[in-house]
Amino acid sequence: MNHATHATLTADSGSTKTVWRLTPADGSQPLFFTTQGLSPIHQSEDEIQRAIDTELLPKLLPYPSEGMTIEFYGSGCLPELCPTVERCLRRSFARAAAVTVDSDLMGAARALCGSSEGIACILGTGANSCLYDGHNITMHTPPMGYILGDEGSGADLGKRLLNLMYKGHLSAALRHDFEQQTGMGYADVIRRTYREPMAARFLASLSPFIHGHLDEPELMRMVGDSFRDFFRLHVAPYGRCDLPVAFVGSIAHNYKALLAEAAGEEGFVLGRVMRQPLG
Repeated sequence: MNHATHATLTADSGSTKTVWRLTPADGSQPLFFTTQGLSPIHQSEDEIQRAIDTELLPKLLPYPSEGMTIEFYGSGCLPELCPTVERCLRRSFARAAAVTVDSDLMGAARALCGSSEGIACILGTGANSCLYDGHNITMHTPPMGYILGDEGSGADLGKRLLNLMYKGHLSAALRHDFEQQTGMGYADVIRRTYREPMAARFLASLSPFIHGHLDEPELMRMVGDSFRDFFRLHVAPYGRCDLPVAFVGSIAHNYKALLAEAAGEEGFVLGRVMRQPLG
């Protein structure tokens, strides 16, 4: 992360939310702001622009942007899509000195590993991983998104919960608790998943229910299966069992004990775990 003498605005954007850290030029304590997640895969340029202008800029009114350096690390920021986010930021911060956009995975690798070699992973709404040499990402297993992949993610846990529950593999009591707590039934679940936008966010939003019912053996096994699949499908292809596997993200943070257990079962050692890379 940049440590210039002028103000720096750094963003860590996942599928659900974006955390913005403003580091003042005078070296005083950084300030944090939150907006919705900004992803050029799931949102149009107009939608990203509108979110920045309506959710972020009002919070930054007291802080001049002239000479500011902006660093954006985002989910869905593939090389060919980074210019979309950069254009939005440059329009909103016309007086900024510099704007850079990179993947959330690069931001995670820098936060987790610094200048050391390691395996850096994200487990939040989505999932991602890479082999990092201390400077660059040298290998990357495609996460494939919540429909085709993202094993271990919040969306994957939510998908597994609904699949098991409505196919009768979880207790009737657990299903009753779910429908009482969420106010949703089967028809609502189908609508939210298939007919409304941001299905991954919806599925990941079920994680608190799962976490609150880990005393249910079926759910404990379900979470373990999801994490073991993550190590087997995402991390094993790097062939580096000698390196610690470090994580950022709410799912990694909230299920750390189960994640460590799954890592050991698959022949890996859990490294550093952070809720978010901006601290």
